[in-house]
Amino acid sequence: MPYKTIILSKENGIATIQLDRPTKLNALNKQLFIELARALDDLSADRETKVVILYGNDKIFGAGADLRMISSSASTAVEAHYFFEQEATPVYHKLAKIGKPVIAAISGLAFGGVFELALACDLRIASETATFGLPEISLGLLPGGGGTQRLPRIVGLTKAKEMLFTGDTIDANEAYRIGLVNKVVAPDMLLEEARYMAEKLVRKSSFALKMIKTAVDTGYELPLDAALEYEGRCFEMLFSTDDAHEGINAFIEKRKPIFTDK
Repeated sequence: MPYKTIILSKENGIATIQLDRPTKLNALNKQLFIELARALDDLSADRETKVVILYGNDKIFGAGADLRMISSSASTAVEAHYFFEQEATPVYHKLAKIGKPVIAAISGLAFGGVFELALACDLRIASETATFGLPEISLGLLPGGGGTQRLPRIVGLTKAKEMLFTGDTIDANEAYRIGLVNKVVAPDMLLEEARYMAEKLVRKSSFALKMIKTAVDTGYELPLDAALEYEGRCFEMLFSTDDAHEGINAFIEKRKPIFTDK
């Protein structure tokens, strides 16, 4: 079944998901959530895909949720809760938990629920035009896609609370300064830089990438002693793989490793 609100492409181990509601500033609606979930399920099962890029377009990442859609489909608090719990929240979870690195390539506005998609990614590259904000406080709401939890884990409690309490926006340079994004590039270099980073990761072992992501994300939620024990189990699992043997042998033999993801 073709997608109507996203564009999914795959090439050389890299999948790109492009949000595609340009006339609505890539605002999130029910169909986009459904299609994004389907795309993530596809990519999770696709062994040929090693890295995922999430992109809006060269002008905008996304303006948040489609408020008209939410107000028309969720006229009561119960319906609103059901929508976010059953339709929206699982998509953020899928994005965060997919066993592959996900790179957000962000230009222009990254507001509200679309900003929260970027927060669920592993790496974030911003165009110089990027502007970030969680304006839900101005609607009498709070970010419902993980913003109150993921943002403080990335930038720290104090800065996160400032952004959440005020709804104020920050530009790309400030986002880089506080550790929200990994890199800021010229607008015409955004996708190229994201693909360059993705190509670096494609050359790594998929098993090792998945295990590192799991070790970091799971361990971050644990006390240090338990996290170190978990890291040890991950290391033990990786050490028995063909890729680990290849990597060690390649290092000893002073050559580039050829990983087979086994």
